[in-house]
Amino acid sequence: MILLCNLDGPVVEKRPWGHFERFTLNEPVTVKLVYLEGDKRLSLQYHNNRSEFWKVVKGPVRVQLDGDTRLLQTGDTTLIPAKSQHRLEGAGVDAIILEISLGNFDESDIVRIQDDYKRQ
Repeated sequence: MILLCNLDGPVVEKRPWGHFERFTLNEPVTVKLVYLEGDKRLSLQYHNNRSEFWKVVKGPVRVQLDGDTRLLQTGDTTLIPAKSQHRLEGAGVDAIILEISLGNFDESDIVRIQDDYKRQ
């Protein structure tokens, strides 16, 4: 499978009326909008069988990826490769993140390393 989502962001195609962003092309994907409360965070986790592309629709948010933490603003994107440890954290305001999962999607494909809510 070729991933069009990369660390540089989506493919941008210009048109006479403006432009559009293409995140994937003819690939099986699962698309979600994640609504994150400003003072909450997801588990520190990884997935064995899928990568995730995130675009901040409304932010900011903090993203922890393999030990590094970055602040992403509205419009910023990042790719979470399969097997990479990651966490999404609120940055004081409610946020919305577009999540596109690529690969074999299964909600049970989650290995939690640390979880504030005592889930395994």
